Amino acid sequence: MASSSSSDSSSSRFPRVAVIGAGLAGLTLARILTEMGLSVKVFDKGRSPAGRVSTRHEAGVGFDHGAQYFTARDEGFHRQVETWVEQGIAAEWRARFGTLENGVLTPKDEGPVRYVGVPGMSALAQAFASRVDVRCGVRVEHVRREQEAWALTAETGEALGTFHAVVAAVPAPQAVPLLAGSPELSARVAGVRMEPCWSVMASFDTPVPLAVDGAFIHGSPLSWAARDNSKPGRPPGERWVLHATPDFSREHLEDTPEAVAPLLVEAFSRAAGVDIRPAKAVAHRWRYAQAEPPLTEGALFDEKRGLGACGDWCAGSRVEGAYLSGMALSRRIVFWRP
Repeated sequence: MASSSSSDSSSSRFPRVAVIGAGLAGLTLARILTEMGLSVKVFDKGRSPAGRVSTRHEAGVGFDHGAQYFTARDEGFHRQVETWVEQGIAAEWRARFGTLENGVLTPKDEGPVRYVGVPGMSALAQAFASRVDVRCGVRVEHVRREQEAWALTAETGEALGTFHAVVAAVPAPQAVPLLAGSPELSARVAGVRMEPCWSVMASFDTPVPLAVDGAFIHGSPLSWAARDNSKPGRPPGERWVLHATPDFSREHLEDTPEAVAPLLVEAFSRAAGVDIRPAKAVAHRWRYAQAEPPLTEGALFDEKRGLGACGDWCAGSRVEGAYLSGMALSRRIVFWRP
C-alpha cells in the first residue's frame, strides 16, 4: 500500500507529458523532464529517433543526409558537446573547407570548430533516446481535450493515452494541427515558413579530385557538398552528400528522387569543374528543412492549456538551436502544474 500511495502522490505532483517528435529538440526536452521525475512519452512517425540529425544507410554504409555538422556557441551546449566528445558520441571534424563557384575553389581556413556525431550524426539523438520512453512508427493524428487532459490518437485510430501537457517537437507546418487546442499558439506557429531541401547521397568507385572536404557552393542549384567519408569514425569508401538550394528545392519539390539526383550530380560537376560520375546516387527530400526566418523565442508554451512547441525553428535553425529549444521548454514545464 505504501508503494501505491507514493506512486499516486508522484503522479498528482508532476504532469504527464507527451512529446510528438523524436528529433534532437524533443529528445532533449524528454530527457530533462524524465530526469526531473516527470512521466514522459515520446512518439515519432519515423523508424528510429533522429529527425534531421539522421544518418541514412545505403548499400551498407551511412550518409549524414540531413544536418552536416554542428558548432557550439552557447556555453551550456558547449558543455554538452564536451560530454559527447568524452563519451565518443561526437568528435571534431578537422576537414578542409572552402567555396566552389563555376569550377573555382577558394580555400576557407578560418571558421568555428565543427563537430559531427560518431559514427554518424544520428548518434546524438540515439544517446538521448536511450534514456527516455520513445515509441517510433507512430503518427499522432489527433490531440483532443478530454476533461482535464489531452487524449492522443494515432493515425491508425489507436488510443495513445492521456496527458496533462503535449509538446509538438516537429517542423512548424506539421505542428499547427497538433496545437489546434490553443488557437493563439497555433496561429503563431502557422506564421513560420520553412524551406525544403533536396539531398543527394552519392558513392564513388574512386576519390573525387577535389582538394576540399566540405564546400559552400555559389552560383549553382547546390548550396553545399561534403565528402562524408572524411568525417571521423566513418568507414572507408568515397561518399559525398550534396544539398540543393531552397530555390531549386521549391522548384522541384514534387519531382521524384530519380529525377532530382542526376540534376544535382551534374550541378556538382559544374561547380567543381571536374567530371563527376558516381557509382550510385540517391536523392532524399526534406520538405521542411529550415525556417526562414526562425523564431527567436527559444520555445513556445501555452501554460493555461498545457500545449507547447519546440524545435530548431524556434531558436536559429541549427543543431545547437534544437538542443537549446528543448532546454528552454524544459525549464517552463518542469515547474508547471496543470
